[in-house]
Amino acid sequence: MTTSTDRGDRDLPESANDTFKRQQSNLVSLGLIVAVAVHFAFFTLFPRLHAADLSGRDGEIEAVQLPPEVRIPPPPQQVARPATPKVAAAEVNEDVTIAPTTFDANPAENLPPPPRAGTSPDDRPTFIPYDTPPRLLNPDEIRKALARLYPDRLREAGVEGAVVLWIFIDSRGEVRKSHVQSGSGYDAMDKVAQEIVGRMRFTPAKNRDKTTPVWVAQRVAFEVG
Repeated sequence: MTTSTDRGDRDLPESANDTFKRQQSNLVSLGLIVAVAVHFAFFTLFPRLHAADLSGRDGEIEAVQLPPEVRIPPPPQQVARPATPKVAAAEVNEDVTIAPTTFDANPAENLPPPPRAGTSPDDRPTFIPYDTPPRLLNPDEIRKALARLYPDRLREAGVEGAVVLWIFIDSRGEVRKSHVQSGSGYDAMDKVAQEIVGRMRFTPAKNRDKTTPVWVAQRVAFEVG
């Protein structure tokens, strides 16, 4: 038997709350289906992940050679101080004098001949007194010229040598003459050394604050590399 109240409830429109409750079960089912499909696609389509091997590897231990032990020698023994000198008790004769100088022990015929007239100190290497030696002014230029003029044949063969020359430097510091005092054993190297010293420039030598020409020995070394 249907009451008037039941008929009245069926005739009322459905509320939003009733509609949500009715559709809730459908939404939950649809969500589960979508979640299962996404997880299945993820594990099926994406590549498999593998864990990296993080196990340690034992390497060989290299032995280190220790340097030899350095033994420091003991300090030298202290040098004994010299004994105090003792004055001899010798008697000095005040009448003793220096013997007179005569030419009997050094006769004139044994003396060397005097220099020839017209000779100049720049004719041959000779000693000229000075107290301030000359100083080279262009060492960089000389090193470059020496490297440029080094004989190619000797350089390629690895031949080294040194030439010692007598050079005459005038009172203005310019090289005027040169003579080979000690050669290198190679003519080409000796000729280059004479050409090199001709390019040298010096400060003039001085004797008692006055410039003076001098003969000096100059060494020119040829070294490969």
